[in-house]
Amino acid sequence: MARKKRFGDRNDGYRLRTLDPFYNFIPFIMARRSDAWTLFEDAVEITDTDRWLREKRKEGYKGLGYLHLFIAAYVRVVSQRPMVNRFVCGRRIYARNNIEIVMAVRRGMSSEAGETTIKVVFEPTDTVFDVYNKMEAAINEIKNGEEDNGTEAFARIATKLPRFLLNFAIWLLKVMDYFGLIPMSLLNVSPFHGSMIITDLGSLGIGPVYHHIYDFGTLPAFIAFGAKRKAVELAPDGSPVQRKYIDYKINTDERICDGYDYAMAFKYFKKYLRHPGELEVPPEKVVHDVD
Repeated sequence: MARKKRFGDRNDGYRLRTLDPFYNFIPFIMARRSDAWTLFEDAVEITDTDRWLREKRKEGYKGLGYLHLFIAAYVRVVSQRPMVNRFVCGRRIYARNNIEIVMAVRRGMSSEAGETTIKVVFEPTDTVFDVYNKMEAAINEIKNGEEDNGTEAFARIATKLPRFLLNFAIWLLKVMDYFGLIPMSLLNVSPFHGSMIITDLGSLGIGPVYHHIYDFGTLPAFIAFGAKRKAVELAPDGSPVQRKYIDYKINTDERICDGYDYAMAFKYFKKYLRHPGELEVPPEKVVHDVD
């Protein structure tokens, strides 16, 4: 839904003007994102999800995995609970104009391989197949390309500056961000501005961690998920049964919405991970945030 930019809006989001006064008061009490982070962890049983993934790979979606599912589930959550796609900057609360997922990517699986970040933009109507295609295109461009992407190019130029100039440049960026003056060209390459940042620690064979979210920028959530694990549990008839799980941990900025909204978002998120077939088609409707 296209919106006309009004005074007080930013290039990457529009100011929420009809929130309860208490919401607008909170950013003055918890001025930094690190003041307001909330930690959440859960596990999802993946027996049926594994089966679904195997079927889709046979259908031609080679490489479709849990990274795509976690992102697709989050995109679908935003389509139904748009308040989790808000952000706080300059002690004001904004709704983001689009869905931007940030991820660190290694150019190879070795200590010598360089690491960079990608930012992929999604629509609230995107299916898991849209997510797969967009993520694969972005990752392959990094791994197969020899030139720096926009993030790397900016970092390379910035780190060539003398320290006092670099400190001044970062200070200036923070001031510009506070007042919403950073141009879209820089926001597009900034790994600190987006809807969510995610890391797949399962690809490294370890469990998830509680990752910090950054005070600089606008990222309100960091999701980390780990490797598959097995657990022996009791079936309803008392017999032992082995099940598979994936653990995940989420760090969120509690200033953007209340506990009820987050709880509902986490419930939707887990439901989509357990029933990925719902992500094969666009949502029946897209819920938009308040003005």
